[in-house]
Amino acid sequence: MAQHSLSDRVAIVSMSCTRFSEHFDRSADELAVEAVTEALQGANMSPDDVDAYWLGTYISGISGMALSRPLRLTGKPVTRVENMCATGSEALRAAVYAVASGAVDVAMAVGVEKLKDTGYSGLISPRIQDDGTRVNTSAPANFSLLAPAYQQRYGVDAEDFRDAMTHVAWKNHANGALNPRAQFRKEISKETIARSPAVAGVLGVLDCSGVADGAATALVVRAEDAHLYTDRPLYIKALSLVTGSGAGVADENYDYTSFPEVVQCAQGAYEQAGITDPQRELALAEVHDCFTPTEIVLMEDLGFAERGKAWRDVLDGRFDRGGDLPVNPDGGLKSFGHPVGASGLRMIYECWLQLRGEAGERQVATANRGLALTQNLGGAPGDCVCFICVVGTRLGQASA
Repeated sequence: MAQHSLSDRVAIVSMSCTRFSEHFDRSADELAVEAVTEALQGANMSPDDVDAYWLGTYISGISGMALSRPLRLTGKPVTRVENMCATGSEALRAAVYAVASGAVDVAMAVGVEKLKDTGYSGLISPRIQDDGTRVNTSAPANFSLLAPAYQQRYGVDAEDFRDAMTHVAWKNHANGALNPRAQFRKEISKETIARSPAVAGVLGVLDCSGVADGAATALVVRAEDAHLYTDRPLYIKALSLVTGSGAGVADENYDYTSFPEVVQCAQGAYEQAGITDPQRELALAEVHDCFTPTEIVLMEDLGFAERGKAWRDVLDGRFDRGGDLPVNPDGGLKSFGHPVGASGLRMIYECWLQLRGEAGERQVATANRGLALTQNLGGAPGDCVCFICVVGTRLGQASA
């Protein structure tokens, strides 16, 4: 049994993304319609030209009718999917599989979420039945455990790691300040970040990602049909998903310095895409920076840095917009915001802009490498799922 590569079989021919913000005056329906309409216009299509739709939403809809109703679709298969913070990515995965299998010619993945006027702050987790071993603590509390664990394992001074966490937030806010669709469009000083009010453990308010409303979409077709719709498609090079067993939190050997699901997921993605040196082959990466220490740990799990060295690479600017491997040039979850169902597709949208040279002021110099990676994490350390996608501008050869 194996997962087979879909490399170069499916192409993205149009994308869209609303601004992620506190849309108190707009419904999930309105956000979805805006995103779908923009993507269809980009490929000169109508809703009827799409053979099947996949809707990713965490709490803003129950069935496919959450999309068919506002779009007034009739006679179309519309499927609603959910996989925690990887929900938008799951919608893309399903749409790509449908096209690759030959079941449909044109598919659309849609991610949408309304979080800001639900009466709650932060992310809402539906009550589910389980075996009683899940840790019932907040997301900031869960991810705050990464910092002291990393410091202890690698002998990193607490102030040095604090500086690295601060740099992650500073970098992503600086990137978001250049992004007209980001939730937070203001640079923040390192001093302000380091002194932000405490939330959990060493995490301050400005170590945490934004909670927002928004929608994003991707339109996919067979690779051989891509140029019927655009002269600059993005080709799917890899789709990798790993779902953990949830046993990490009960495993005495789990030390909170890595996400095993991410490591396994990255290995699968690199094998599918033919990537042997991600640090040099990738033009950029969009990763799940739900909290600042998460991004640091992910740099090692994704093979962008040596074990125990990512904090130093962060401080050296390797992952800055002008660095060797730009990470989250659109601002990431930290600055762009995190409407759960839309975030995975938002990451792909930044790759779409960057690899096509359409990112404006935040355009990265490394885009000519032609490959970009997105990584979603859903859940918590020791109890999570991971999705990784690699897209590229060229058929055949993985990178320049």
